[in-house]
Amino acid sequence: MKLFLNAAIAAALALAAALAPASAQELKIGYVNAERILRESAPAKAASQRLEAEFSKRDRELQELGTKLKAAAASFEKDAPVLSEADRARRQRELAELDRDLQRRQREFREDLNQRQNEERLALLEKAQRIVRQIAEQEKYDLIVTDAAYVSPRADITEKVLRALNAPK
Repeated sequence: MKLFLNAAIAAALALAAALAPASAQELKIGYVNAERILRESAPAKAASQRLEAEFSKRDRELQELGTKLKAAAASFEKDAPVLSEADRARRQRELAELDRDLQRRQREFREDLNQRQNEERLALLEKAQRIVRQIAEQEKYDLIVTDAAYVSPRADITEKVLRALNAPK
């Protein structure tokens, strides 16, 4: 038993000695706040302006259609008591059609906007990823993460990535 214990201790000491040079070399770890990149970088702001320009006309049209629907509904409520049954049914159908059309167009608008936002976000993140790789290679990082429970300000390289993204080409 004693011989087995001595052998185990000797093996543990040999393993620790073998690992000592590897552990003496410090890991260099960095962190990038992806949300800040998506919120504060010049390309993110430019993408936001492009999306605004691309979707503002449709947004205004939907708002106008919503206003038209509200006005038609108010008019119907006011006129309903004096309308014949046929006229009331017809106007209810028209209101229901207008409401369905508005809902469909709003849904299509949201889907199109979400798709374009995702495309812009993906392009920005790919660009940021290339910059992160360049920084990692130039500054000899072993690991760079984008999600962490805690980050020391020393490890946060988000500012470097933002500067590189914002640099004029």
